[in-house]
Amino acid sequence: MRSFAALVGACALSLFSLSTAQAEAMHEWWDAAWWERGELAVPENHKVAVTRGSYDSGEVNVPVMIARPDDGEKYPAVLFVHGRRGLDELIEPHVIRLAARGFVVVAPDLYTGRFIEKFPIEHDYVLEKDLSHGLDYLLARDDLSSDEACVYSHTRGGYYALKMAVTHGRQDNGLACYVSYYPHMQDPNAPEPMQVYRYATEVDRLEIPVLIFVGENEQYQRKRGIEMSVTALRNRERNAQLVEYPGVGRGFDFRGSEVRTFADDLATKDAIQRASRFMKEHLQ
Repeated sequence: MRSFAALVGACALSLFSLSTAQAEAMHEWWDAAWWERGELAVPENHKVAVTRGSYDSGEVNVPVMIARPDDGEKYPAVLFVHGRRGLDELIEPHVIRLAARGFVVVAPDLYTGRFIEKFPIEHDYVLEKDLSHGLDYLLARDDLSSDEACVYSHTRGGYYALKMAVTHGRQDNGLACYVSYYPHMQDPNAPEPMQVYRYATEVDRLEIPVLIFVGENEQYQRKRGIEMSVTALRNRERNAQLVEYPGVGRGFDFRGSEVRTFADDLATKDAIQRASRFMKEHLQ
């Protein structure tokens, strides 16, 4: 007959397992390997070399930032898409941080090519075409270990990437996956009710694997569109993951040191590691 102590121990183990399962169900950032076995994922770190280039898109010349490990080896391809800020001094370090994980990263400067000021209100649809040509520019490189690329974006860049993938047919022609930080999942030119209560119809035609990061304190309208989009993708049995970080809001991946919090930094480090594993899995 089992002792009372053994029964208590068995019950405690059962409760522990249940709480772990509940945590995994509630929080996609939960890491059972770390919590139960003390295993920490070992990051891949590379010294990064940065160069500059450009490519033609119709009548304009689009500048690009290129970041990759400084060792001459071949690495998987990633197309980085900036948001309303443009490709500025706060965003370029994010490109470098991504390349340091072991990728060849091409980041087009979409606004400069068309003399668009930072933080535009309206969306210029020609930028989607410029971005598609940027994917061609990336995939033409001879230092890639993958035949396709993943598109990696944030804020309004998430909408540019969505349109490139679906409207411009690149999810069947060069794209392996979609990664974005708190993306705008609606046409910026759509009327207010569409911004609040609907997501972009292109989401329903998105078929490649999707990974999205968002902060708990993200703006309501943006967060609602993201959640609706991921739910719609999952209802269509698409591979769509949403990771929500507690205690952070918009811009956690690039907020400057004068306003940056420890929670921002934790979320950023975790997100880029998760994104790296996700993209390498789909760029085999």
